[in-house]
Amino acid sequence: MEHRWPIAISAGLLAALWCGAADGFSLVTWVGFLGCSTFFAQTDTGVKGLLMAWFTNLSGVFWAWLIISASSLFDSALMGYALTGLVTMGMCLQASYRGLAFIPGTFIGCCATFALGPNILALTSALMLGGLLGLCMSQFTAFLIRLESGFSGVMQTNSSAKTDLQEGALQKKAP
Repeated sequence: MEHRWPIAISAGLLAALWCGAADGFSLVTWVGFLGCSTFFAQTDTGVKGLLMAWFTNLSGVFWAWLIISASSLFDSALMGYALTGLVTMGMCLQASYRGLAFIPGTFIGCCATFALGPNILALTSALMLGGLLGLCMSQFTAFLIRLESGFSGVMQTNSSAKTDLQEGALQKKAP
């Protein structure tokens, strides 16, 4: 993997900052990492990738809410199973729409909702900030790579200038 160090520095630094911010604002840290992972798992980049992560994660939250709410109307576990099957079909079919095409993002939002429970505001805030964390990691990594490339270019220019100077000095010494 090329650019391992810039990726590692960016991911490590921003993950640590996320943990501190999540703790400070009483957000669920691991849910933010799910949003971040969604950003990196889907194929779009930049703001377009962020929107795909957000839309699919939030649609998953909606689908889970639908299963939970509709299941509470029935006393039968069998109805809950049937609703889960129907909603899962809907989650897959929504991928026909470009903005909701990343099915795993939808399942991530849905599963996080089942895991976290009824606090939808804490869930959606952490998912959305996690997606933003992914975008920031991507942008910061790109910056570090440009910085590294610029530094390498300067070093190459300096070493080739030094070589040119050395060759010029040798030519002057030769009779």
